[in-house]
Amino acid sequence: MKKICLYFEIHQIIHLKRYRFFDIGRDHYYYDDYENERSINDIAERSYVPALQTLIQMCKDNPEFKVAFSLSGVGLEQLEFHAPQVVDLLQEINSTGQVEFLCEPYSHGLASLANEESFVSEVKRMSDRIKELFGKRPKVFRNSSLIYNDDIGAQVAAMGFKGILTEGAKQVLGWKSPHYIYHCASDPRLKLLLRDIKLSEDITERFSRQDWSEYPLFADKWLDWIASTPDGENVINIFGELVTFGIFHPLSSNILEFLKAIPALAKERGIGFALPSELCEEKSVGAIEVPYNISWVDEERDTSCWLGNVMQREAFQKLYSIADRVRVSGDRRIQMDWDSLQASNNFRFMTTKPGYQYRGIYDSPYDAFTNYMNILGDFIARVNNLYGGADNEEIDGLITMIKNQQDELTAKDKEIERLRKKLEKYNPTELEEKKPAKKAAPKKAAAPKKAAAPKAEDAPKAKAAKAPAKKATPKKK
Repeated sequence: MKKICLYFEIHQIIHLKRYRFFDIGRDHYYYDDYENERSINDIAERSYVPALQTLIQMCKDNPEFKVAFSLSGVGLEQLEFHAPQVVDLLQEINSTGQVEFLCEPYSHGLASLANEESFVSEVKRMSDRIKELFGKRPKVFRNSSLIYNDDIGAQVAAMGFKGILTEGAKQVLGWKSPHYIYHCASDPRLKLLLRDIKLSEDITERFSRQDWSEYPLFADKWLDWIASTPDGENVINIFGELVTFGIFHPLSSNILEFLKAIPALAKERGIGFALPSELCEEKSVGAIEVPYNISWVDEERDTSCWLGNVMQREAFQKLYSIADRVRVSGDRRIQMDWDSLQASNNFRFMTTKPGYQYRGIYDSPYDAFTNYMNILGDFIARVNNLYGGADNEEIDGLITMIKNQQDELTAKDKEIERLRKKLEKYNPTELEEKKPAKKAAPKKAAAPKKAAAPKAEDAPKAKAAKAPAKKATPKKK
């Protein structure tokens, strides 16, 4: 049976403000609050709210329908502050039991390409947040923009995830189809779910384009394409962003009507739905080797939109040169700014690739680079000030010591968990049988019984019994 795995990402750009060179050391607040509030409210009203309401109704009307989401931590913070109704709708759809929430890096950044410890820390924070909000710890991972390579796969597997979502890029698939379950070449425990690029982008990219040869696209036509895939190719991964509905394509294009029609028409064609964790339970057909970075962005499906020019690479290296210092600092405000400065859009604004139009407040990639580096200069100075003027060698030594201590604690935690699982194999009766028998305590010698005290009414009789008998007095004649 063919199964559709439907997944949507929810992330919100953090807009930085104009920051001049002369602001360095004087102004430590980096954000355009007006634009952040305006943009999140606009997206919530035009996209998130109507799309989630539609998906909730689809779940209620179609018990077989299933859908997955992931949220970035920085996006979730914006929603909780400016548009809490979106979080309420996510909790409502979670209550249907037909939804799965995946994990992704908290900052929606590129730490997986730069610093393993920071990457692991971010993933753990986001996993904890998902557990807190929706009651279940995520089992499947989704990296920022589906960035993946074999090394990232090994790291994700080591964190305990069952699977990861990534791009069905031609440069790694070759003649193979994305419609199967594969596994990571570096760690077979991790299953790979590969996006079907064409079928996904028919919705996310081309749906409302009137110059497209298939316009207008109807749900029955799109599902016929899925049904016509070769026998045995049963996994159809449709991944996109939730802003597809209302932002990428206006609601006037009837894209929500297209979405609502999918469950019933899929059922008619014998097509079902599956969550990512359910697919990860299935057997893999083989490994996919990904020695270099892939993503779901641009025609190249690589990381060139973030790291393709000298400016981007310089900003990237400068930012992650202080990653270890930030991680062990424990300063909450520094951590919040670190999350925002890591967000991948900061680097994409600097791209010189043709065709990229949206740059926020910036007039050019060079303008974006200059503004970001000014902010980064102030941020780095603040981080270094946390260490009281210590030189790099002292700080690096401290970080190494802390890392070694953390590794020791992690190893001990794993050993405790291993022993706990081992003990769980024994049932309580077996454990009781294995306990040594207790020796019987020696009996104490019985204390001599005391004579019962005489009762009050018997007291005169008792005295009489104890008194010696008096001699009888002779009677007088």
